[in-house]
Amino acid sequence: MATPIGHLGDLSRRAEEVLKRVQILAAEDTRRTRVLLDHIEHRVPELVSLHEHNEAQMTKKLIERLLAGVDVAVVSDAGTPLINDPGYVFVRAAHAAGINLVPIPGPCAITTVLSVCPLPCHPFSFIGFLPAKATARRQLLENRMAEPDALVFLEAPHRILETLSDISLLTSRQVMIGRELTKKFETLLVGEPRALIDRLGEQPKGEFTVVIEAAAASTVTRDAQSVLRVLLQELPPSKAAKMAAQICEVKKSEMYTLALEISGAKS
Repeated sequence: MATPIGHLGDLSRRAEEVLKRVQILAAEDTRRTRVLLDHIEHRVPELVSLHEHNEAQMTKKLIERLLAGVDVAVVSDAGTPLINDPGYVFVRAAHAAGINLVPIPGPCAITTVLSVCPLPCHPFSFIGFLPAKATARRQLLENRMAEPDALVFLEAPHRILETLSDISLLTSRQVMIGRELTKKFETLLVGEPRALIDRLGEQPKGEFTVVIEAAAASTVTRDAQSVLRVLLQELPPSKAAKMAAQICEVKKSEMYTLALEISGAKS
């Protein structure tokens, strides 16, 4: 069941009715969920923890209760379960046991930021949190930006500046940042990665949802981009684009545009 990502007023009437009806509420962090329950002035009969460290163990107990006829609702700290939050192990087990699963839709940081995104963002790929280690993060970004889709991911405040710096080295695509979505200090910023670094300051705070715009329509495949990147290590953009176009049988103009983008991002 989806719960607010910040503003408690975003809890749907249906979600409130379910919270007040179920006998067991499985929550990622019971302290966070009690704030929500206080908001609707309700005390659920049984509030239990279901998080990444105990999900396998707790799932077995919850399935037994469900099979005995007890109603159970699952919530994460904020937003929609399974969307970069715990719940998959439980849902898979419940499905295997033939238990009726009822989705209660609602808030989600991904759809929230995309609903006000002025950048080309369809289709998009959601990649969760980026790796904490710099090398793995850069490699993932480079691999995913070889595809034309917009990228959506979550980032921690202590890594957002490094991540934006990495993006600036890989592409000239525009970026949108949603910080503290639906909360008092909600901030939406759009621009070049370097410009966003300046606007965020030295010690940004808050939870970040990031969108990297989709690439312009192109016939350049991922393999062709890889060939071009290798050639650019030894040749100027015009020659690298011409050779890559001949090798991969794509338009030279598109290769040249991409070559200038890659060269510009690295300069």
